[in-house]
Amino acid sequence: MPDSRSLTGGERLAAALVRHEVRTLFTLAGGHISPIVVAAKHQGIRVIDVRHEANAVFAADATARLTGNIGVAVVTAGPGLTNALTPLRNALMARSPVVLLCGATATVLRGRGSLQDIDQMAAVRSHVKWAGQVDRADDLISMFERAVGMALQGVRGPVALECPVDLLYNSDLVREMYGVATPLGADAPIRKRVERWYLERHLSKTLGHGGLPDSDTPAPVGARRTVPASNAVARARAALDRAERPVLLVGSQAMDAPQEAAALASAIRALGVPTYLAGMARGLLGGADALQYRHKRREALRAADCVILAGTPMDFRLDYGRHIAHGATLITANADPAELKKNRRPTLGVVGDADLFVRALAKGEPSAAWGAWHTAMRAREEARDAEIVAGAADAVQPVNPIALCRAIDALLTDDATIVADGGDFVATAAYVLRPRAPLSWLDPGVFGTLGVGAGFAMGARALRPTGDVWLLYGDGAAGFSLMEFSTLVRHGLPVIAVVGNDGAWTQIMRDQVPMLGDDVATVLGREDYEGVAAALGARGFRIARPEDVERTLAEALQVARSGTPVLVNVHIGLTEFRKGAISL
Repeated sequence: MPDSRSLTGGERLAAALVRHEVRTLFTLAGGHISPIVVAAKHQGIRVIDVRHEANAVFAADATARLTGNIGVAVVTAGPGLTNALTPLRNALMARSPVVLLCGATATVLRGRGSLQDIDQMAAVRSHVKWAGQVDRADDLISMFERAVGMALQGVRGPVALECPVDLLYNSDLVREMYGVATPLGADAPIRKRVERWYLERHLSKTLGHGGLPDSDTPAPVGARRTVPASNAVARARAALDRAERPVLLVGSQAMDAPQEAAALASAIRALGVPTYLAGMARGLLGGADALQYRHKRREALRAADCVILAGTPMDFRLDYGRHIAHGATLITANADPAELKKNRRPTLGVVGDADLFVRALAKGEPSAAWGAWHTAMRAREEARDAEIVAGAADAVQPVNPIALCRAIDALLTDDATIVADGGDFVATAAYVLRPRAPLSWLDPGVFGTLGVGAGFAMGARALRPTGDVWLLYGDGAAGFSLMEFSTLVRHGLPVIAVVGNDGAWTQIMRDQVPMLGDDVATVLGREDYEGVAAALGARGFRIARPEDVERTLAEALQVARSGTPVLVNVHIGLTEFRKGAISL
């Protein structure tokens, strides 16, 4: 093995990725970053190249959420970085430990108008937990390790590390880039001699030794958990034991340690408290656990005398805390102290990882007094389920979206993963589909970003080569990443995409038309999405009649299981199921 002093910056970064057990890297080609990508491939890391940088970051985000380890995207300078800003902000709000390695112009050319040279730190800093810029080759790995530590420790989040092109290539090649590879002639003018002196001095500072000996390579940092204080847990347990109508709401921020999801599920079952699961926590208790409730959450929170929010902030999804009765005991647990009191002061706020809090809280016996409360909640749950079944039978043309979602649910296996990317149709699916296992539901999170679909799906499929990956698209959202079917085909990532095609931005139209009397900018055509997928090498299906739903979905599933990505374009009609669902 060559001494690390002879390795390029790209090779040293690739070796660091291997030390952090990074299996897959997502990228879009760019000259600034080629040394990282090529070296990663040579180190055995799978390189998946996408058609838009946003989808590389979305794929890295899905990887991070599903593994608890860093997800890595590599993008080129300038527009490569700016294309990544929306998914970085999405990851920040979802607390996903994404590491973005961004190319940059050569250090000597910063600010001089070279290709794609902008102030990248100014552009990215507000959208990530931490951003850093490498100035010297000897600092490349220590800065990378700092970036990983910032992503994984404390309140998790994405980070960005700018890696200038001259710190990534072979030093001899860099000297050629700088035009200093050959000696100056004796008759060189003074201007050339001064320029050569300046460049040599700059290279000496930036290239340094080209790396540290292996023995001095920083040890990989890992995640650090925030353990809740035992006295706070005891106070919470005492309040819970006094309650007659408790509710536990477990959110995405309780899933920061995916490898410990089974322990969290066991703790919830040991507690015996009526439980709602939101975001990444969906599927944590399987598809049909008696403790889990999926409907009438607002009514339950208003009727409860003790509400525990585990990894769930009081934002618009809880009407800024107004869904919870003012007389109730309110207990919040979160690793981020800022989330504990957001919009409403709790009775008890506990700083700590939400899953560790629930696990500590469960060290006691469930109360038999909650049986009547369960009975009342179960009655509401069953009534809503009956409404959904009845709604699926409505004669909605061309295809009833509720019936479509029920047909998809019937095909879900215990190892299936669901990716949600859309508005009206996907929100309907969220009420109907029952994820069967922990970490089997991926949606953008609190930022509500459209366009996560293909990136999330390719990240999930790369991690889970055997289970089905269902990508649920609204027809508006599909337009953001449909071209990535090229990526799915090229890299052998057979997902099953289902487009709920109603020819409109329906979630917006539902409120815009009655409120403002105009459908401007909300109308789309029922486009031939399956034809686009087929043109890119996938299989496309169209469903425009209710009687074709089950047969076509089953055929599409078998095609995907044989190794070919699939898109099913379903012409759906409008129901009243989502009426009045605007969020502010």
